[in-house]
Amino acid sequence: MNSRWRWQIFAVTWVAYAGFYLCRKNFAVAMPLLAAQLGYSKMDFARVLLCDSLVYCVAQFGFGFLVDRVGARRVVSFGMCVTVTASLLMANANSLAAFTALAALNGLGQAAGWPGLVKNVGSWFSRRERGVVMGWWSTNYMVGGFVGTALTAYVATQTTLWPALGWRRAFLSPAIVLAVISLAYGLIARNTPSDVGLPGTDDESGAQARLAGAMAGMLRDRAVWMIAVGSLFSKITRYSFMYWLPLYAFQHLHYSARDAGLVSSAFELAGPAGALLAGYVSDRLMHSRRLPVAAVMFWGLALACWLHPMLAATGRAGLALSIALLGMMNHGPDALLQGAAAQDLGARWGVGLVAGFVSGFAAIGQILSPLAVAIVAGRYGWERLFEMLMALSLAGGALLALRWKDGPAAPRAGLRETTI
Repeated sequence: MNSRWRWQIFAVTWVAYAGFYLCRKNFAVAMPLLAAQLGYSKMDFARVLLCDSLVYCVAQFGFGFLVDRVGARRVVSFGMCVTVTASLLMANANSLAAFTALAALNGLGQAAGWPGLVKNVGSWFSRRERGVVMGWWSTNYMVGGFVGTALTAYVATQTTLWPALGWRRAFLSPAIVLAVISLAYGLIARNTPSDVGLPGTDDESGAQARLAGAMAGMLRDRAVWMIAVGSLFSKITRYSFMYWLPLYAFQHLHYSARDAGLVSSAFELAGPAGALLAGYVSDRLMHSRRLPVAAVMFWGLALACWLHPMLAATGRAGLALSIALLGMMNHGPDALLQGAAAQDLGARWGVGLVAGFVSGFAAIGQILSPLAVAIVAGRYGWERLFEMLMALSLAGGALLALRWKDGPAAPRAGLRETTI
């Protein structure tokens, strides 16, 4: 297969998903400003995030199926346009009801990103290399989250550019950048190698031939449910940290809104190290077995949650180190399960379908996390929140460890061998 095309697709899909995060992280960074200037409470924010997450969860099931039918390029381009529109309208919102409705619209657009782009990049790389490839590729949402957090924190708090807009800059600037990225993706991306006259991967060819009845078969596959439940545990913790670390640093540790946004960006900054570690270990040391690697990293996340209060108490450097450890240990299993593991099983049922199901099911954790954080932190204090996340991480690792010795999945009639 033409190497130039493969890495061109890798690059444009990487940038595309990183771009989605510019308009996913901006609301979290804006929350301290909205709390201070508009008087919104934790529960107000939880309701907004709940609407975003609920639509994001449900829509992924549909988009995953649609991606296998009409192709990633159309679905992803549509999602980007919806997300840009939602963020631009948020820049002009004036009520909690408006933020809530636009958050739901944003969730719809965001839902097209993961199943579409996992399908897109998976069509160009084979199973034996996807642990490492997806380890590198999955750094997109970590880098995107870091850049989105840092960019939004800077733009929203500086007074040189559009000084009269205030917090509205947190929504306007990321939308402009994502609009440019969406145009580049639409011009450069191709769905499969056959679109440019190249042979496809064996996995992709087989999956396309088995789309009929794929949903029923996928729902009977225990391996799919294992990675879906594991991803749910990962997403509860990831979205708790991703959305709430700026407010935690602002309210509990008494950092300024700008410093709170910047120090919390260490969560995404350290994430790529976790994704790469998980990808290389699973491919090079564990023979493409994903679940043992994810289990160990879940336990590492539990340890990081336990250490956090002690490290945070030492000052800004300790806080940044602690948040970086949380990011590394959280993003490793998150990327491995929703990326390479979903693609492995997608050879059976369709990569878009499996990726959409796994990510959509995991997004139930994204739905639960705002309410859980608001209730636990609001009633019992921020310290209890880290204890709750430690318990969830221990449970997630224990669940995946139940299939510790699993090797390659036994191939079914007419199906190629896959691993989890």
